Amino acid sequence: MVEQQRQRIEQEMTKMINELDLQYLRKMQADMHRCAAKCCEDNQASLERVQKCVEKCSVSLNWAQSYVQKELEGLQNKLQRCVMDCNDDVRVKMGVNPTDSEVEKFTKIFEDCATKCVDKQIDFMPSLLKRMKTDLSRGQNGS
Repeated sequence: MVEQQRQRIEQEMTKMINELDLQYLRKMQADMHRCAAKCCEDNQASLERVQKCVEKCSVSLNWAQSYVQKELEGLQNKLQRCVMDCNDDVRVKMGVNPTDSEVEKFTKIFEDCATKCVDKQIDFMPSLLKRMKTDLSRGQNGS
């Protein structure tokens, strides 16, 4: 049961990452490489100037990748906190030396609670994706 929930959230996050990659990140990566190639074609530039030029080309992509990673980590942290709350609630209710039937009952309560946590984060993902797309389209200087 818990494994199914983990797979569900991973699938949804993968879909979101793939959509962001195809719509924004991959284009930014191609732009960065074209920009860096132009820097390297300048035979009059010093080594230092070429290196600075190449670094400047990667600023937008580095920002975008860091931004996406930070947002996904935030989503994962919210999910982990929710599941930890489920675990804490069950531990308090279960008490010391529970019977097998009590363990079974509280395992079910935990699993239901954890499923609600996953459902909540999955329900939140479309609005997160929309916000991330808006932020990525504006770029790092757009907020």
